Amino acid sequence: MTESVANAPLFIRMHEADNVAIVVNDGGLQAGTVFPNGLTLVDKVPQGHKVALVALAAGEAVRRYNVVIGHALKDIAAGAWVHERLLQMPQARALTGLPMATVKPAAMAPLEGYTFEGFRNADGSVGSRNILAITTTVQCVAGVVDFAVQRIKAELLPRYPQVDDVVGLEHSYGCGVAIDAPDAIIPIRTLRNISLNPNFGGEVMVVSLGCEKLQPERLLPPGTIAITDQRGDTTAAALDVVCLQDEAHVGFMSMIDSVMRQAEVHLKRLNQRRRETCPASELVVGVQCGGSDAFSGVTANPAVGFATDLLVRAGATVMFSETTEVRDGVDQLTARASTPEVAEAMVREMAWYDNYLQKGQVDRSANTTPGNKAGGLSNIVEKAMGSIIKSGTAPISGVLSPGEKVREKGLIYAATPASDFICGTLQVAAGINVHIFTTGRGTPYGLAEVPVIKVATRNDLARRWHDLMDINAGRIASGEASIEDVGWELFRLMLAVASGKKTWAEHWKLHNALVLFNPAPVT
Repeated sequence: MTESVANAPLFIRMHEADNVAIVVNDGGLQAGTVFPNGLTLVDKVPQGHKVALVALAAGEAVRRYNVVIGHALKDIAAGAWVHERLLQMPQARALTGLPMATVKPAAMAPLEGYTFEGFRNADGSVGSRNILAITTTVQCVAGVVDFAVQRIKAELLPRYPQVDDVVGLEHSYGCGVAIDAPDAIIPIRTLRNISLNPNFGGEVMVVSLGCEKLQPERLLPPGTIAITDQRGDTTAAALDVVCLQDEAHVGFMSMIDSVMRQAEVHLKRLNQRRRETCPASELVVGVQCGGSDAFSGVTANPAVGFATDLLVRAGATVMFSETTEVRDGVDQLTARASTPEVAEAMVREMAWYDNYLQKGQVDRSANTTPGNKAGGLSNIVEKAMGSIIKSGTAPISGVLSPGEKVREKGLIYAATPASDFICGTLQVAAGINVHIFTTGRGTPYGLAEVPVIKVATRNDLARRWHDLMDINAGRIASGEASIEDVGWELFRLMLAVASGKKTWAEHWKLHNALVLFNPAPVT
């Protein structure tokens, strides 16, 4: 871009039927600014915020993405700043009378010849990392495990150079909960499936306190773990548990020595593994957004959606989530279901979540954050339209309830809360080996269990957080790159990261805690 073009006042209109557009320029634009089409701003409008393209009468529908994101609470002049305080949010779409598997797009051409260097597991899955994970049954043991992990990293890990890391799967569950309540299955199966994530190579090690409600055998029942011998025969493996209350442990260091001794058994086996060439179809990718702004649905998420289509064409598995952030586009999603049964499963998950919110006496509007609004998103309807775009255009071929493990290829709706930490935790449980995270406001989010590729929505964020963002999708808004350009860049980076290339979050060893979704009572 030339300097004159880069400094010109610019707005982006998502659809020809839209009567608002968002301001592109860093720092926003002052009142009196005249756009190339002759529209003059009557207010100062921050970057990413909406400007009325025409005069809007009180009660008139305000459209972005060709979707009604609200109704004007009063007359709004052309060139005025359109923000949340001027809009009445529409009611949520009812979960009845929806289009069910009505969109039948032409099959996308297969994408062949793309590979990555991954770790093959006995169960057929492929890891992008070779990590020893130590499962915990209860929060009580977290401090002991953390102490042990630090010593393992310092004293043992250097002896096993093929092992990428050691992580303790700390969480806040396990006791003081109604463990037999119907919804308790969600955190239990989440932790079970996290323990079996493909990045852990099938090596399961558990640290238990002893008196907790979530006993090791309940978390990982007999037959959950399988081992394959050199002849290819698979048998059930015994659960490897270090119980801190065992009488054999005399003193704190006895516990630590026991954890380290068992950890070395697993490290030796993990160290024998080597990367091998795997087709791109073995990728299992979770896509998520956090700290979203009005550019999320313009730059980063459309680029992720393009990459999602590439992954599906390559035979891979991609899952999108965040129930409250896609709920307002439910009709778009059920229409794209591959079968009526898939559409019905989506409706079932969203109805469950509607009921869950009602129990807490809140509705879907509770999702939008102060940062979302500061970034130009007026309400959850507008936010939802930008979030859905991450799913691309492929048919939705499956639905997962919270904590379930993915069993099929293609585009999957994994029902999760929109909370960054809980969504990421549930996607790890579902079996992702690579995670994509878009952000407009900025967040240092990361996962210790799975590499996270961070995508910035704006040039300004990418410039300021140059050593935290892996890809700058803001170039789409400034005209320096197309959605396709950034989508292909992301696809190729996913293959490189799955082959061992470190993301910025891995470089700095940044990661968020695992947060289990527990809708059951706490006692």
